[in-house]
This record gives sequence, C-alpha cells and structure tokens, in this order.
Amino acid sequence: MRGWGEGMGIENKVDALSLDEIVAGLPVQMVRKIVTRALVEDLGDGDLTTRLTVPEASRARGTIYAKQPLIVAGLPVAAEVFRALEPDCKWESLEADGANVAAGQSLAIIEGKAATLLSGERVALNFLQRMSGIATLTRKFKDRLDGLKTRLLDTRKTTPGLRILEKYAVRMGGGSNHRMGLDDGILIKNNHISIVGSIRTAVERARKERPQDMPIEVEVRSLEELQEAIAAGADVALLDNMTPRQVAECVHLGERRIELEVSGGISLENIREYARTGVDRISVGALTHSASAVDIHFLIEPL
Repeated sequence: MRGWGEGMGIENKVDALSLDEIVAGLPVQMVRKIVTRALVEDLGDGDLTTRLTVPEASRARGTIYAKQPLIVAGLPVAAEVFRALEPDCKWESLEADGANVAAGQSLAIIEGKAATLLSGERVALNFLQRMSGIATLTRKFKDRLDGLKTRLLDTRKTTPGLRILEKYAVRMGGGSNHRMGLDDGILIKNNHISIVGSIRTAVERARKERPQDMPIEVEVRSLEELQEAIAAGADVALLDNMTPRQVAECVHLGERRIELEVSGGISLENIREYARTGVDRISVGALTHSASAVDIHFLIEPL
C-alpha cells in the first residue's frame, strides 16, 4: 500500500473535489486549505502504523459521538477531512451544527476505506472538539443574556490560521461576529489615538476616507473620552475595561446618540450585570481564546 505522501498529493486531491460542494456558512476553498494543512501536519509522508498493519482493501464504518453535553460545531469541516483522503467515502451527519446534544448522542457516520478512517480520525476530532468547545462556551454566555437586548460578539483573539472556523463556531453557539480582520471594520483603539493625538483627529481622518459609510468605532476609557467620541461623530464607542456602574453612566450619557459596546473583564459571572445597564453589545475574547475542547469520540468498526 502506498504511503499517504506518495502518488497523488493531498493538494491535488483537494483540487479534485467538486467546486460546487457547500460547507455550510463557510468559504469552501478556505476550509479545504485549512484541512490540507492539518493533514500535512499530521500525516507527513503517510500513516505508518496503518500502512503496516491494515490491509489496503479493508473497509470500515466510523461513528462520531459526544461524550458530554455540548453544542456541536464543525461537522462539515470533519467531513472535508475524510473526503480529502477519499472523495467517495460516505458521510452522514446525524445532527446539524448548532444543535444541543446529550452525552452519548451520535453526531455522524462515515463509511469508507479503513485506512481513511484511521488516518483522518485525529484531525477530524481536533476540529470538532475545538469548534464544539467554542460553540458550547458561546451558548453559555448567550444564555446569560436571555431576555435582554444586548448582543454577544466575539473578537479577533483567535488561533492563527483558524479564525474563520472559530468565528463560525461562535455563530453556531448563538453569538455574532465582530470584525473578521483588519480590513472589514474601523476600530480606533487607544494606540491609534496616542499616535495621532486625539479621538477627534482620528475620527475625522477616518470619516474622510472610510469605504461606503462604514461605521467608525472608537475605544474609550472614560466619560470624557466618550463625550469626545460623540462630538467627533463616531458611530460606536467601545467601553474598555469599565465597571458596570461606569457603563451605566455611559449609557445615560449616550442617550441613543451612539451605539455602545462593552469589552474587557467579561465573564459568565458578570456578563448579565453589564447587559442590564442597557448597553447595545458585549464582546468577549474568552469565547475563542479560553474555550476548552469538548469530549468527542470516534468508534471504528470493520465492515
């Protein structure tokens, strides 16, 4: 049996997959590039143990199941892992991303070459466990906001190279995405302000050149800075590391003249207190940088 790195390379296998295939809510080609990198990292020149022990003709069925209660995210990505190794393998999702599943519940079934299932297992589970962990934590934060108007946002504090997957997982957990990158939103932070001299100067410069009336958000750390941001014509103020009492004062001062976002020091224990101030949205870096992987297993049986 040929090693994984012999013959048809993984890049060619990815390109050979049908371009009209859809990965729900995700750019297909970007997902395939991420999957390719992960497989190259894990397989190298091939799965040596499987090549030496498992007959090439052997076929198997694999069942992915939850070992704990969780919000599932990443099933389409896991499917791409196995399809990259064997385009004709059979994948059946038993749950949809965003579903709340119980411990012991089956998530998907895969049928194909035994070598495909064995070689793709770890990469597929790494994606599923990480993404479902983010979705599960996001849902916990989202539940704390039940009945309140405040929106839950993520941040750019993501794993390098995995941002589109992690922000997708936030959406599956019920949260919303902040900027995907530095090119799709204007957020003037304190370091920008220290360089240009003032909030007013930064906002005025941004207003002159912003694309298609893109909203301008400004980080503020006091009532005085909020007043300056409002006077300069900012659309959104990011209230940075303020107490709930300070946020409430800012909400009163804003009087619907500016949208308000809270960030910094937000936890499951205090997010509802912040939301009760009437703030429009809360961004939480912990959704992506502090989510723990959940327990998902893969059981393989010969056919």
